Amino acid sequence: MASPHNDFAMYCCELLSGVGPCVAKRMFGGFGISTDGLTFALVADLGGGETLWLKADESTRGLFEAQGCNRFTYDMTRNGVTAAHSLGYYSAPEEAMESPALMLPWARLALECALRARAAKPVKKPKPKTKAAAKKTTTKPKAPPAKRRA
Repeated sequence: MASPHNDFAMYCCELLSGVGPCVAKRMFGGFGISTDGLTFALVADLGGGETLWLKADESTRGLFEAQGCNRFTYDMTRNGVTAAHSLGYYSAPEEAMESPALMLPWARLALECALRARAAKPVKKPKPKTKAAAKKTTTKPKAPPAKRRA
């Protein structure tokens, strides 16, 4: 569960629990909410108070926008230039914040988006062993020392 210092993150875990047991972990000044190790929601304050942000993608963005949900957007300064950046998350619909039953369809959408995003990532290949590591694993054990003749 979430840190006992953040009741809102714990409440969001309860709201989202219809898709599985949720865990909130500290992340970038807020919390990432995941189930089975897959992050599908965030709790962050972008200036308007703590907000539950749900993962979205091209196929679900219109649903969030139709409900008047805000996109997760923040300003980032690089080399003296400030520009708005956004993540693929939208604020949860206000009415869905009232109960786990009302949140369930939105939680499912967010989890499905997270699953699609994970499936789209290329599979990481294991790093090749270095020559030194390969030698260590392929060398034969040393023979016991020969007995000395007297």
